[in-house]
Amino acid sequence: MNLSNRIKYLRIALWAIGLFALLGFWPLTQIWPSGWAWHDAGRSYYLEMIIGIYATLGVFLILAARDPLKNLSLIWFTVWSSIVHGGIMAVQSFENMNNVGHLYGDVLVLFVAAAVLAFLTPRKNSIDGA
Repeated sequence: MNLSNRIKYLRIALWAIGLFALLGFWPLTQIWPSGWAWHDAGRSYYLEMIIGIYATLGVFLILAARDPLKNLSLIWFTVWSSIVHGGIMAVQSFENMNNVGHLYGDVLVLFVAAAVLAFLTPRKNSIDGA
């Protein structure tokens, strides 16, 4: 894939992942809590905090879509933090069989988002050679 197509698709991915982080995460915790919410019934301060963090990240991913090459550190932070966060949650999913649904919910989405961004983000040598 040439650099201009890679950046075009990266912009689309940043918008899609950013919008999902901003607007899609909370509704899924309500619709499918066994795949998205890591708590039992009632209010969860943790959930409110993590939704706030991901909503903020979503805004910055949308802003990064304007010029992805100037925002590579944010994109790579998103890739690696998603891998680490998803990895920790994957291990935790096996500790309690009530949490296995997360493997098909938030864990899977974190790994897919990381893979898409990692695949589409140009490496330094491809940018320098362009």
